Amino acid sequence: MTDTSALNAARRAADLAALGDGATVDVVVIGGGITGTGIALDAASRGLSVVLVEKHDLAFGTSRWSSKLVHGGLRYLATGNVGIARRSAVERGILMTRTAPHLVTAMPQLVPLLPSMSRGSRALVRFGFAAGDGLRRLAGTPATTLPRSRRIDAARAVELAPTVRRAGLDGALLAYDGQLIDDARLVVAVARTAAKHGARILTRVAASAATGTSVRLTDQLTGAALDVSARAVINASGVWAGEVDRSIRLRPSRGTHLVFDAAAFGNPTAALTIPIPGELNRFVFAMPEQLGRVYLGLTDEDAPGPIPDVPEPTAAEVAFLLDTVNTALDVALGPDDVVGAYAGLRPLVDTGAGRTADVSREHAIVESADGVLSVIGGKLTEYRFMAEDVVNRAVARRRLAAGPCRTRHLPLVGAPANPVSATGTPANLPPALVARYGAEAPNVVAHATCSRPTARVADGIDVIRAEFEYATTHEGALTADDILDRRTRIGLVSDDRASVIDVANEFLAATR
Repeated sequence: MTDTSALNAARRAADLAALGDGATVDVVVIGGGITGTGIALDAASRGLSVVLVEKHDLAFGTSRWSSKLVHGGLRYLATGNVGIARRSAVERGILMTRTAPHLVTAMPQLVPLLPSMSRGSRALVRFGFAAGDGLRRLAGTPATTLPRSRRIDAARAVELAPTVRRAGLDGALLAYDGQLIDDARLVVAVARTAAKHGARILTRVAASAATGTSVRLTDQLTGAALDVSARAVINASGVWAGEVDRSIRLRPSRGTHLVFDAAAFGNPTAALTIPIPGELNRFVFAMPEQLGRVYLGLTDEDAPGPIPDVPEPTAAEVAFLLDTVNTALDVALGPDDVVGAYAGLRPLVDTGAGRTADVSREHAIVESADGVLSVIGGKLTEYRFMAEDVVNRAVARRRLAAGPCRTRHLPLVGAPANPVSATGTPANLPPALVARYGAEAPNVVAHATCSRPTARVADGIDVIRAEFEYATTHEGALTADDILDRRTRIGLVSDDRASVIDVANEFLAATR
């Protein structure tokens, strides 16, 4: 049976050919990040004809540079924004219990009670964690999915975070939030689910001359251009939204993370959560991640000027993260311990003066003079809600013949309720494969035609050869960077990238 969710070079070419010059569709979505793919899924699942275009690759921009957290909104509750806090908790619950339980799991967050932490700060964190429990209950997320917060003793704290400073350690406060196995994998899952519902997902296709009823599309691989008529054009290009609608004013904020071998933190099983000295309700997190890594983040800095394709961390941000985490560690970490780094730009709505850390994370929908609907701001956790909001607006303003929103209960590809034409369960599947693909993991191996499909792509990297093949045959990867930087995260460490680049090119050559 044909997998209608599969994205690959052949489907891309067929979709472009079928679209043709002068074609008319219900919705064109510009931008292949989490917001754009969420919009494509929402619209397609309502029965609308949808084309999504992305100049680069799925999750090329901010959507791959997050902390991989699905926040429950606790920070926003602390600042009095009850609405966004409650929505965040609801959306987190939807992901963890219905739409993507294979991609979002409970992450323990450990706040060590060290002598440097005042009684007032301890009380504030305890109150915040209790409020987080209340948000979880209000959202209807069971404690079996997200355990209740509690205090633990010093011995248990050291078990969870082995390098935590032990001198004066008076136990720790432990709470739970949602953690993505990978934000880019969430984007790919949403895009493939949209494709399963008929959306045309076209990467390496640039949009220009967009109006409320038309857009010019240019194939970045061939240079061929075509014009498409649309009943609604939606701009979801994140920090690049102003390139589509020049009237949009954003205030990008840079968030930087450092990448470590997990051994540098003693192979922790909880995210070490350290209050930033002198700040209220802001923390630095050292989070255990896939591929035996720990990500340390994050910063919140103004990033004025031209928008780069790939933002770079600054030396000051690296120093800030190291200095902050070292306040809670027994052995100080230095620049030589950092094996990789990344930075992303938040597409914040420009509200004027003040620190970017204090700028609202609310999203906004604006309409240009020529009718393009743009969704700006917002946060990854609320991508589904944002998509529902803007599609509702498009349906109402353009009088589209659409059904109601279905995405609250629509499982993504790989969720237990949506295994995508499962083909059996090969024995001894690698746990890391199951963590990345969920119920679809058996298919990755079963559909492989390569030699040694279950062999690792390189020593010490728990990605198998079948995953590289699946990236090209089912997940729309067209280049080695697509495979190494977005379908997997091998590329974050330059030595790892060098060790597998030839393997990635081997599978790309097989698809040409």
